Amino acid sequence: MPSSSLFVLLVSALAAMGQFAIATYLPAFDAIGADLAASPDQVQQTLTAYLLPFALAIVWHGAISDALGRRSFILCAQLLFLAGSLVCALAPSIDWLLAGRVLQGLSAGVGIVVGRAMLRDRFDGVLAQKQLAMVAILFSLAPALAPVCGGWLLPLVGWRGIFAFLAVLSALLWLGCWRYLDETLPAERRQSLRPLALTRGFVGLLRDGRYLLVCLANAGVNTAIYLYVLGAPTFVTRHLGLGPQSFAWLFLPIVGGLLLGSFAAHRAAGRQAPERAVLLGYALMLAAALLNIGAALWLPVGVPWSLLALPLFGFGLMLTQPGLQLLALDRFPERRGLASSGYVTIQQASNALSAAVLVPLLLDSTLGLALGMGALVVLALLAFGLAQAGAQQAQSISKEQNA
Repeated sequence: MPSSSLFVLLVSALAAMGQFAIATYLPAFDAIGADLAASPDQVQQTLTAYLLPFALAIVWHGAISDALGRRSFILCAQLLFLAGSLVCALAPSIDWLLAGRVLQGLSAGVGIVVGRAMLRDRFDGVLAQKQLAMVAILFSLAPALAPVCGGWLLPLVGWRGIFAFLAVLSALLWLGCWRYLDETLPAERRQSLRPLALTRGFVGLLRDGRYLLVCLANAGVNTAIYLYVLGAPTFVTRHLGLGPQSFAWLFLPIVGGLLLGSFAAHRAAGRQAPERAVLLGYALMLAAALLNIGAALWLPVGVPWSLLALPLFGFGLMLTQPGLQLLALDRFPERRGLASSGYVTIQQASNALSAAVLVPLLLDSTLGLALGMGALVVLALLAFGLAQAGAQQAQSISKEQNA
């Protein structure tokens, strides 16, 4: 069995890979359009071609790993992601690029879902909360650093080289998992993939209102920050007036907030209830959203005014992540893979909806993005409040029954 540090590093890399592949090629949108004779709308749809199958496939990843085991499923998924990356790198037309992105999306979610389930298989209690916070550090860095990395690679190797780079990363991660990642789900704890048993599992998720509310509470705040990640090409070049190699101006402030928030969440684990850390995170995100709206209304668009609120928002976001994940996965301790699938599915479906609808709708102005961020945070906080009210009601009923 690998050491805890190596295990967490591999799980973090698996979780981060899917997020990293979303945004690495964003600085290359113009180059892709010119090379493949594709319109901006066609190139934009390569995001949806990744995110939609990503969200749809995630529904099944956890159930499959609950039945067949974690390790072999992860290894197969990494090979499929490698194939998709090579299709993208060699694409002779926009249709081939869309096909490659679909392959990537179908396989990329395995690392996020199954990696979290493996971590929860191995660690319990406060230690699980701490390790989830450590995973969150790399997981949160991936979508923020990806466009910066892509911006550096673009002038050196072109847009095809960016996808070749993803293929190399995937191959290295496959080798690391094949050599060092052990199975965490013993055969006696595996669940059936028979349609009736699987249907019962999915019905159990859908009937658990507190679980669904926690998932929505997580999806809302992640979608809020993804408005800026997915809208980065327009936000950086049109609103901030910067070039395609200047994505760091947007993403480094986000990265700084995410990193600090992840370390704060790690230190807070075990010192306070997960629910309190989540509420503190929401309070900071609400403050950041108000600051963002104020900056859009009364300050000139550009650096640094349009970026002031993003580090604070990222800090608050990461305070919420370990607690929300524990609250969701622990609703179904016998089917953590399935619970992880549902949790990530709702988040990624929200991101896909954002890429297809919200970003195009809000991207015309910095005020539109700021208002969208604020509305999503309010809706997420409402969902979490309803989940907590349900938990308190259940505790009261239990105490009355035991009295």
